[in-house]
Amino acid sequence: MLITMYYNDHEPAHFHVRYGAQKATIDIEASDLLDGALSARALALIGEWTNLHRLELLDNWRRARRHEHLSSIAPLD
Repeated sequence: MLITMYYNDHEPAHFHVRYGAQKATIDIEASDLLDGALSARALALIGEWTNLHRLELLDNWRRARRHEHLSSIAPLD
């Protein structure tokens, strides 16, 4: 699974996910699917990971908006 956040992206705070051929955009605050599609299993894993790392994701969103270096976030075990 590949998680990406872009420096010049639009609100709301979100990140992009690639899981095989699947692509989606996930809202950080609500863990909701904004765009694209993921299998139920992938969406559940992303939701769990987002809930565990919400504060880190929001910090990275703020960093990205200021064009600062993003911090690494641990994967789901």
